[in-house]
Amino acid sequence: MIAEARKAFFVMFGFVAFVWLVQLANYAGDYALSRDYGVVSGDSGTLPHLLTAPFLHWNWAHLESNSGPLFVFGFLAAYRGVVRFLGLSLVVAVCSGLAIWFFERGGADTVGASGLVFGYFGYVVVRGLFDRHLIDTLIGVVMAASFAYLLTVAVPGTPGVSWLGHLGGLTGGVAGAWLFRDRHRKPAGSARSSADAADTVTGAAPAVGSAKPTNRDALPATPTDNPRAALHKELRDMGLL
Repeated sequence: MIAEARKAFFVMFGFVAFVWLVQLANYAGDYALSRDYGVVSGDSGTLPHLLTAPFLHWNWAHLESNSGPLFVFGFLAAYRGVVRFLGLSLVVAVCSGLAIWFFERGGADTVGASGLVFGYFGYVVVRGLFDRHLIDTLIGVVMAASFAYLLTVAVPGTPGVSWLGHLGGLTGGVAGAWLFRDRHRKPAGSARSSADAADTVTGAAPAVGSAKPTNRDALPATPTDNPRAALHKELRDMGLL
C-alpha cells in the first residue's frame, strides 16, 4: 500500500501539473481550447469532448478552486491502486459529461475538473463500504463529515456552476466504487475453515500415531485466526504499528 500511495502522489502531482500547463496554453489562445473542446448540451459533435472538458477551465480562479480538492481527493482515490484509479476517472468523466449533455439547458459550453472532484469525493466516501476495508471506511467518514458542504453545489438551482456536472460526477464516483470493488477479499480464517471443510468431506483420517487435538490442547491461533489481523496489517503497512 505504501508503494501504491507513492505512485498515487506522483500521478496526481503530474495530473494537476498537466492541467495547469493546459491552462497556460488555453490562456495564451484566449481560451479557444475551452470554446472548441467543451461539452454543449444536445450537440452530438461535442460528445468526444467528455474526455477533454475536465482538463479545461474558463479562468485562473476556476482552475485554482479545483486544484486543491482535485489533488487531495484524487490521491485518496488512487492510493489503493493507480490502474483502478484510471478506470474510475474514465467512469466519472463520462457520467459527469453525459449529465451535462442530456440535461443542461441554454446551450452552455461546459468545462472544468469539478466533475472529477465530486466523483473522487463520492468514491472515497463509499469505497470502504464496498471493499469492507476498515481504514478506508474511516477515511470516508472523515471526508464526508469534513466536506459535506460540497453537496450544496450539486443540487438544483445552484447559480453560476454546472450542478449537473457535479451531480453526474458524484454519481459516477459511487458507481465506480461498486464497479471496481475488491471482489477477491476473504474474511480472516476463511482459508483454514475451507481446509477443515475439505477434511470433513473427504473423510481424511489423522496420520498413524497422531491424535486429533481437543479444544484444551489445540494449537495456538495463527495471526489469520485473529479477526483484527487485517486491520493490524493495514496499520503496519501505513507505519502506524
